[in-house]
Amino acid sequence: MIKKCDHLGCTKAGTCRAPKTRDLREYWWFCREHAAEYNKNWNYYANMTPAEIEADWERQTFGSAHTDRPTGDADAAKFIHDFVMGRMGGTTRPTPKSTPAPISAALKTLGLPVTATWRDVGVRYRALAKKYHPDTNTAPDAAAKFTQVSAAYDTLKKYFTAK
Repeated sequence: MIKKCDHLGCTKAGTCRAPKTRDLREYWWFCREHAAEYNKNWNYYANMTPAEIEADWERQTFGSAHTDRPTGDADAAKFIHDFVMGRMGGTTRPTPKSTPAPISAALKTLGLPVTATWRDVGVRYRALAKKYHPDTNTAPDAAAKFTQVSAAYDTLKKYFTAK
């Protein structure tokens, strides 16, 4: 079933869905033009403090925010938190001599050193994805650059999660 674009006054087919709220349970249906406009202006984290944003990110990534988990042994909880957040010395990757070529290429694409942590990769990927996403960047090479950045991220995701 084809729906009409939900943008007021538009008569085109609504083929692209866009979230109405942060819980992602209800969606608008827009034509491609209005979906790009809506996505450019929609902010998932609107009206949230930095602490709420961090807690939401941890909840989505790990199932619960670090502050929501029972601590039990405070030292163990701190160690786990620091390890997951990439603040320990042991979370870096091998030196350039032992880094496989596809990993080096992916890190270069993201503009990261071979000592980058998974957290560094995530932060850099989000920044580049936002910069080059075709809905927000109309430059002719933006879609190709976005594809390269996404492929590099996928390569690094496999590398970091395999260890």
